[in-house]
Amino acid sequence: MNKKLRKGYTTGVHASFAFASALKAFLVTNKLVKSITNKMDNDDLDVTKGCEIVVNISNKKEDLELNKITHNPYTIGSLELYAGIGVGVVTKDGLKPPKGFPAINPTPLKAIEQIYRRFGNTEQIFCTISVTNGEELAKQTANAKVGVLGGISILGTTGFVKPISTDAYMDSIRTELGVAKANGYKEVVLTLGNSSLTYAKEHYDETQIVEIGNFVYDSISIAQELDVKNIIFVCGIGKATKVMQGCKNTHNRFGSIDFVSLKDDIAQRLSIDVDIESTKTVKGITTQLKEKIDKFYQLVTLETNQQIERWFANIEIETVILR
Repeated sequence: MNKKLRKGYTTGVHASFAFASALKAFLVTNKLVKSITNKMDNDDLDVTKGCEIVVNISNKKEDLELNKITHNPYTIGSLELYAGIGVGVVTKDGLKPPKGFPAINPTPLKAIEQIYRRFGNTEQIFCTISVTNGEELAKQTANAKVGVLGGISILGTTGFVKPISTDAYMDSIRTELGVAKANGYKEVVLTLGNSSLTYAKEHYDETQIVEIGNFVYDSISIAQELDVKNIIFVCGIGKATKVMQGCKNTHNRFGSIDFVSLKDDIAQRLSIDVDIESTKTVKGITTQLKEKIDKFYQLVTLETNQQIERWFANIEIETVILR
């Protein structure tokens, strides 16, 4: 019997719950109030799972401990909402929260506004949303790369975290592509694998580099939606061969390399009869090419470019294959 995977609530939902609790208590006591909640467990691969979210409210700003990065508060009526310790501040264009403000997405911000207005308070009050150890948690995310510094983001669109889905990964790719575009980069660099990422960091600015896992077609599709015109595609020879042969996702469960077809291509284009029975890797085949290995790499590079351009006519592609 298959186990049913558990959903969970987003950091945004937990923050709004804690805000409601803190606001109610503050309106009774009229002094510094702290409300704490722990992000509930779920079956998603989420670094914030179980994290402690803290909301502080006071009528004195000096009572609150803010993210050390200077930033503007969100102003909702007489409420000023700041990033506390462990919640990031946005320092680059291209994200949903504006540059210079706490990294709190529009949906949880709207929920907080609705809670605040429900109580109709007119007194000047100050609030922070904090995450215990948020700065350390953020090191396991792409926050710093996209310009969210000093902690994690308070996220949420539907309110639910879907278990083990690709949605979060694709959202991350979309975010990073959007940041690269918003910060003026004419080219974005898409990398597959650790070696590709290392190479890209040595040759390009980190902000224009996006790790796309195996999601070749989906990532370029997002780039096209964002009106990105030029892509540098960095990968190894095996992944490039898969794309050349029409694989839109290079994970093994979406298909394997057709070695018979590859053998025929090499025979026709390079006049070499390779033994595909002795190896089941493209890297292994390259050891049989000797002085024609450079021509093989040129062939795969050209065919990979052409395959991607068939999928996306409006994008100019440059493939870089690592050795």
